[in-house]
Amino acid sequence: MFEALIHLKEPVAGIVSIIRPILIIFSAAELVLIIFLLKNSTWLGFRWVSDVKEITAYKAFGLHRITKEWLKIVSRLETGAEAEYKLAVIEADNMLRETFNRMGYAGESLGEQLKILTVEICPNIETVREAHKVRNNIVHDPDYRLSLDEARKIISAYEETFRHFEMI
Repeated sequence: MFEALIHLKEPVAGIVSIIRPILIIFSAAELVLIIFLLKNSTWLGFRWVSDVKEITAYKAFGLHRITKEWLKIVSRLETGAEAEYKLAVIEADNMLRETFNRMGYAGESLGEQLKILTVEICPNIETVREAHKVRNNIVHDPDYRLSLDEARKIISAYEETFRHFEMI
C-alpha cells in the first residue's frame, strides 16, 4: 500500500513543480494590481489620510470639510458675475440650514429655525434673517438684482454666524 502512495507522489510532485511558479506569478500580479488600485482610488485617502488630518488639526470632526465649502462660497464673490453672487448666497444659506439641523434646532426650513433663535443664541440673528430674506428673493424672483456689495454684506453676516458657532 505504501508503495502505491510513493508512486503517486512522483507525478504529484511534477505537477506541483509546474503549478508553483504559475501561482507565484499570479499572486505577484494580484499584489501589484491591489497596490495600483489603492494608489489610484480615493478609498485609501478617505480611510486613512483624512483621519490623520482630522486628528492633527485640533478641530472638531468635519470642520475641515465645512471650511473647504466656505472657502468655495467666498471665492464665488471674486468672479465678477451676478449669478455667482446669488449662488454664493444660496449656498451659504443652505450651509447654515444644515448647521442648524445638525445642532438640533426644530423647523422644516431655515426661516422657521430663525424664528425660534434669539439674540442670546445667535448675536447677529437680525442680519441673518435679512440675509435669508434676500436668499428667498433670489430663489423666488428671477429678476432680482444682487450687487457685489450687497452679496459681501450678506456673506459676512453668514460668516459672523459661523464664526460665532466656531464652524470656520
